[in-house]
Amino acid sequence: MVFSSPAFLFFFLPVFLTVYFLAPARLRNGVILVASFVFYFIDAGALIIILSGSIVLNYLIARYLSTASGSVRKVALALGVASNLMPLLYYKYWMFVLQSVNDAALLLDREAQFSVSEILLPAGISFFTFSAISYLCDVYSRKIEPTTSLVDFGMYIASFPQLIAGPIVRYAEIADVIRVRNIRLDQIYSGLFIFVIGLSQKIILADSAGRVADNIFTLPQSELTIGYAWLGAFAYTLQIYFDFSGYSNMAIGLGRVMGFEFPRNFNQPYRSRNITEFWRRWHMTLSRWFRDYLYIPLGGNRDGQFRTYANLFIVFLLCGLWHGASYGFIIWGIYHGTLLIIERNLLSSFGFAMSGWMGQAVTFLLVMIGWVFFRASSLSEAVDYLAVMTSIGAEHSAVRTLPILLSADQVTFLIIASVCAVFPTERFGRFADGSANVSVVIQGAIVIGLMAFCCALIAANGFNPFIYFRF
Repeated sequence: MVFSSPAFLFFFLPVFLTVYFLAPARLRNGVILVASFVFYFIDAGALIIILSGSIVLNYLIARYLSTASGSVRKVALALGVASNLMPLLYYKYWMFVLQSVNDAALLLDREAQFSVSEILLPAGISFFTFSAISYLCDVYSRKIEPTTSLVDFGMYIASFPQLIAGPIVRYAEIADVIRVRNIRLDQIYSGLFIFVIGLSQKIILADSAGRVADNIFTLPQSELTIGYAWLGAFAYTLQIYFDFSGYSNMAIGLGRVMGFEFPRNFNQPYRSRNITEFWRRWHMTLSRWFRDYLYIPLGGNRDGQFRTYANLFIVFLLCGLWHGASYGFIIWGIYHGTLLIIERNLLSSFGFAMSGWMGQAVTFLLVMIGWVFFRASSLSEAVDYLAVMTSIGAEHSAVRTLPILLSADQVTFLIIASVCAVFPTERFGRFADGSANVSVVIQGAIVIGLMAFCCALIAANGFNPFIYFRF
């Protein structure tokens, strides 16, 4: 089910919130769990067994880790992590492994070795797998005490606001309010405000930019010009940011309505002045997950420059693979890992670091180029697209047989999205927490106006799935 769909907005969400607030406090976790299973079943069907199995298995392993001692705890943790990764590896990567073997065989002038059949990917498996692994690791390191309630743990793993596309919430971040949550009226109001802002990011900005990007990326290669190529990459750069940050804000807003404070996932990453800063602002819960559960255990930056660079390369190679089982995602991860290594080397060897408006412009350009690997349907398509962007192959850049006419509303929304992506908006955050010196009436009018406009756009254009649903 999509947050921006009429079924969710006008049926599922109102019914859930009504039942949730009418239920006694001690039963609210059960309400969330049941609603989350219904929500997930609509998307995944019988594959809900994977999520259910993950909940039960990780609950039992965590309980064992809290009482075991000695080397057996390490074995239990290793088995727990492996048991979480196995479904992910099968459903998300097995087809890619087989196809890679076939591709290697073709390069060696041999016949393909395997037939590759479609495997249906369970929705959100990357996100609930990482949440479960972080829970086991934190229990193992004694950072948290495991919950004794299977319902509470199931609610944490399956909570529908962040189940499909994050943010990746760690148990420690909500442990204090797992059992008892004193939900205030101002908290509900600010949560709804954040939810509507996220919905607006998705419907008004992301989907408008997405239509431009789709029109251009689906052009035949012979009809793609350098101007169109850059416009398509720029539009997709805005689309993926507002699409994903919009979903995150909707999840954070719903979490706040229910009494939880989910971590912020984006902090205007296109204001970054270098790639290092970009990864401190983009998908922050994923960056912190890789830092704490992979980069630091690998040694981080403690064992010399070469080891640091190797760790960065491994982390971003796996980060690319986490986003998708394709060569394009691998190249995208390697690309960002290489940029980070270059930045660190320039800083350590020459004391140079990009900064200021020039650093922001260069960083935005580098990130936009990387998104081509994300958006293109294949690695070869990405290479061809980048060739046009860089004017390699004059015959492509000279052809202008199919003009792309942007409608007035698309131009307007692209301009608004560009401003929202880079204009400092820290002050706007005060609207959500009620500290801004603005009347409730004005804030309510903004929410109602945005909601009405989003509904009008949904009625006129339909709704599109969130980009990160496939991860």
